[in-house]
Amino acid sequence: MASDHIVRVYDQELDQLNNAIAQMGGLAEIQIANAIEAVVKRDSALAARTVDADARIDELEHEVQNQVVRLLALRQPMARDLRSIVAALKISSELERIADYAANVAKRTQALVQSPVVNPIYAIPRMGALAQSLIKDVLDAYTSRDSGKALQVWRRDEELDEMYAGLFRELLTYMMEDPRNITPCTHLLFIAKNIERIGDHATNIAETVHFVVEGGPFLDGRPKGDTSSFAVVAPSAEKKPGKNGG
Repeated sequence: MASDHIVRVYDQELDQLNNAIAQMGGLAEIQIANAIEAVVKRDSALAARTVDADARIDELEHEVQNQVVRLLALRQPMARDLRSIVAALKISSELERIADYAANVAKRTQALVQSPVVNPIYAIPRMGALAQSLIKDVLDAYTSRDSGKALQVWRRDEELDEMYAGLFRELLTYMMEDPRNITPCTHLLFIAKNIERIGDHATNIAETVHFVVEGGPFLDGRPKGDTSSFAVVAPSAEKKPGKNGG
């Protein structure tokens, strides 16, 4: 009977750990949604609330860390249980970083609303929606221990990279065309980069899920579609005056 009790308590502790990860994931999704809404609506108040809400996710990460230490010290898990517990620690760290990036978007929004609206802002909600989808799907994969779904998220991050690279080039063009666009476009560049990084962390979680289920990493190299590091936008050639000054 004593051993049965220990097993039940152990299972409950594992469930508590998984629930804490699910709670962190849900809050991270809300943070992303609120940050993007604040950008689109130029809502400084919502942006401020999003920044403040980041503290709760930090608290949850500490709770997960404490649970993991307790489980490792007292239960001495092995095999898949050990992988699951270590994975929870890694995923909590990824979710905390995702929430930080959402808070960074919100902080940039507070500055952006003081600048004129620029057209490329339409790309931000598209990137945000894809990032939210990646987070939701990878958390579903974690909950269901679905390595196939994790692989789909891992591959789809390339689409977010490509969206960022396209927006990067477009924003450079806007800044070159009119110096008045430099301030708002710079803030949009940072916002877009934060969203792109959210996708990278979703990919990290996908790799962790695959490790838990399959016991090893993905065999292929990580797909990347971000070519912004190599982007060059040449200034348009100015018309040289002719002999008659025309």
